[in-house]
Amino acid sequence: MITTTLTHHWPVYGHDWAVNHLRKSLANQRIRHGYLLVGPASVGKETLARAFAMTLNCQHPDPAQHPCGECRSCQLIASGNHPDMIYSETDPTSGALKIEEIRGAMSRLALKPFEARYRIAIFRDFDHAAPRAQDALLKTLEEPSPHAMLLLLAEEPESLLATITSRAQILHLRPIPATSVRDVLVERFGADPERATLLARLSGGRLGWAIQALRDESRLEQRTAALDLLEECLKMNRKGRFDLADELARDKQALGPLLELWQTYWRDVSLLCEGSRLYPTNYDRSAQLERLAAELTPDEAFSALKLTGETLKNLSLNINTRLALEVMFLSYPGLVRG
Repeated sequence: MITTTLTHHWPVYGHDWAVNHLRKSLANQRIRHGYLLVGPASVGKETLARAFAMTLNCQHPDPAQHPCGECRSCQLIASGNHPDMIYSETDPTSGALKIEEIRGAMSRLALKPFEARYRIAIFRDFDHAAPRAQDALLKTLEEPSPHAMLLLLAEEPESLLATITSRAQILHLRPIPATSVRDVLVERFGADPERATLLARLSGGRLGWAIQALRDESRLEQRTAALDLLEECLKMNRKGRFDLADELARDKQALGPLLELWQTYWRDVSLLCEGSRLYPTNYDRSAQLERLAAELTPDEAFSALKLTGETLKNLSLNINTRLALEVMFLSYPGLVRG
């Protein structure tokens, strides 16, 4: 049975409500010049942003067919090579979105489009920008050029300035059901049903992650290594955890995806501690999860989940990463004396 029938023709799956909201705004000529797309990593924020950009600049004569996916503009945006599209990049060392990067993007955005209706800037990881860096685009949001569009992507809105969130329309993208992820993988990407089921369950409702894992088998290998590391950490003494914190702090870019996976693990443990009947995300580790849940109280499991989430959020701030990891590890359960 086909379950991924779309109510639109945008290349976006699982977020029909957001697509239909934007389509309605376009039909009523009430689009904003600033949008904030919020949601977990790989949930589909950039996919939606690109589809919206394609729609705004599509060259098909019939607006009802936007985005057509076939015109020069649609194909250039899909390939990442459109001259009127601007993409921000975070610092490769710190993972921060620096003020110089934002100022440079704002300068380019102020220019008239080369060939499209709009010049569009997509800011990935905008929650990785410090308040001073966020201020650099405030003038554009307050006094937008008629041909400029800002699309801000963030996992969490809490670190964003109120002056930013109040001037941008916020769309919250949430994880989609595992059954929907599976159906998209099978019907749209030709995945083997058994493999699609595995990836859908492991994805935590993040279709982007599932698609990437389908195309690149090393994703599953990286996940296995990350969860193995967490289980090893829980058996370490204080010195071992300090050494691990020192090692992980050296690569801040890799730390974010690692902590995201650890969050899913602690969520599973927390649910098991509470006696929940929800299917664990990391169901292939059911034995380890159940064993750990039997050793912990619900408060201990939830505390580990909360600490992991707080550490993940703080990565975008100017903090001592090693110290933050040390605090998290010393608070994790199972600390062996020595």
